[in-house]
Amino acid sequence: MNKKDTCETFCYDEEKVNRIQEDLETIDISSVAHFLKAIADDRRAKIAYALCQEEELCVCDVANIIGVTVANASHHLRTLHKQGIVKFRKEGKLAFYSLDNEHIKQIMKIALVHQKEVKVNV
Repeated sequence: MNKKDTCETFCYDEEKVNRIQEDLETIDISSVAHFLKAIADDRRAKIAYALCQEEELCVCDVANIIGVTVANASHHLRTLHKQGIVKFRKEGKLAFYSLDNEHIKQIMKIALVHQKEVKVNV
């Protein structure tokens, strides 16, 4: 870490620190971390993006989009489902997945805009 990126003396605002620590005790930040970790994987991020583009995709579609086997795509989709990112429905022998709600689409859009801004400002 660059020396300029850190405080040169140790001090802190006790009121701010206490308020934020109290807030952290009242929320489930661990679930947020698990959610972010689930979409932090490149393949799962691609799946979430793909589902932002299409309302619904079957597992075979997802496998072809991200270039993996159907079994591997199913594994990633299960992980996303466990975190409440996607939902699924069966139609005969096919399993279709879609985003669980509009928040996921908003998060993906915000993340993409943020990345574009970071690249421009670096």
